[in-house]
Amino acid sequence: MQITRQADYAVRAVLYLAQMKNGDRAATSIVAKEQHIPPSFLAKIISQLSIAGLLHTSRGARGGVTLARDPKDITLLEVVEAIDGPIQLNECVGPDGTCMFDDDCPIRPVWCEAQEELVSRLKRTDFAQLLVKVAN
Repeated sequence: MQITRQADYAVRAVLYLAQMKNGDRAATSIVAKEQHIPPSFLAKIISQLSIAGLLHTSRGARGGVTLARDPKDITLLEVVEAIDGPIQLNECVGPDGTCMFDDDCPIRPVWCEAQEELVSRLKRTDFAQLLVKVAN
């Protein structure tokens, strides 16, 4: 399993914004340049993160992008799911749990447990924690 390039870019953009001083805005062109993200791709990502309530955007001479919440209140899970949707390692792990083998499948519990661990880890990791790692 691999997260999409778009989700990776989103995580890097949010981490970049988390490093800004409180209230400072960043021009999307600067974020794109600093994080090596194609500007047109970043525009779509910023829009999705804004709709998800993770970023604030403003236009004009003093415009730019800023986090909508404190870095400690934004998790990796939120950013990834804002871009890629809910994490689902296999279709049998989804809400419908569709599997031709039903309860006789020895693999489904492993997929379910792995997904729970991944989601839990991403949910426990916020951007304030990541900032500490950037500073070191």
